[in-house]
Parts: sequence; C-alpha cells; structure tokens
Amino acid sequence: MEQGLGTQLRHLLDLLDPAVQCGYREAGLDYRPRYTPVMQVLAERGEATIGAIARAAGISQPAVTQTVALMVADDLVRSEPDPTDARTRVVRLSDRGRDLLGTLREFWAVTEAAARSLDDELPMPLSTLLTEAIRRLEARPFADRLAAARADRADRADRESGMETTDAN
Repeated sequence: MEQGLGTQLRHLLDLLDPAVQCGYREAGLDYRPRYTPVMQVLAERGEATIGAIARAAGISQPAVTQTVALMVADDLVRSEPDPTDARTRVVRLSDRGRDLLGTLREFWAVTEAAARSLDDELPMPLSTLLTEAIRRLEARPFADRLAAARADRADRADRESGMETTDAN
C-alpha cells in the first residue's frame, strides 16, 4: 500500500527527530529539537513576543506558545507580560539558556552538515523541495486543494452516472 502525504511526512520526522534528540543527549544536553526555532530567534534578537517568534520561525503561534511553556519549565527562557501591552508576552533567554547557546550552535552546525549530506544524496535537495511546497501551500492552502479535489470527484461521478443512464437507453 502506498503511504499518503501526511503519513510520509510523519515517517520522515520519525526518522529525523529521534536521531537529533539522541545527539543532544549524547552531548549532555537536556534539550528538545522543537526548542531550536525559538532558541535561534532569541539568540538573534535577544527577546521577542510569541507572535514575532512565530513569524520569524515560520511556525504557528499556538506551537510557539506550547514550546515556550515547555522551555520555561526547563529554565531555558523567561516569559513575562510586555510592559507596554499586558496582553502580549515577551520571551527572553534565561541565564541557563544563554549558557547553552555556544554548545547548541556547535550542535546546530553539525545537524546542518548532516542535512546537507542528505540533500546531496537526493535528486533534488529536500530543503529546497520543502521550501517550495510551503510557498505553494501558502499561496493556495491545502484546504482549497481538498475542496477542488472533492468538486472534481463529484463532477466525475455525476458524468459517469449520466453515462450509465445514457448507455442503458
């Protein structure tokens, strides 16, 4: 049986994430791969709101909110109300988070090299293909594509049903 797109994507992540997680453990880091986009934004900016992190990292605001909550529990970041707008949270690296940055940057460089080695083995770099797929889905969301596919399928079924009636006459 051929795997669907969602199954393939989950399987791809199942092949990548545990290896990266194991690498962090081997490096003596109590750190999850899902923290990386948030850490990278904060390493670059020093501080950012949840919304700014989501935009910069290209992930959803609810995902950032959940990740930041885990990172607060792991003492990697601090999240406080914005002094100018209490509805907004400002996220900053904690002392522990800042202390880990050097080790994390080294690990990220190794991870990027491993990803490039995979890209080199493929007919088209996976990173390029994923970037293009994201761009296309932002331009025409998958929900729109599903609706069009349902309409096409219904039209085809109607035409086939009409042919059966015509053939019977």
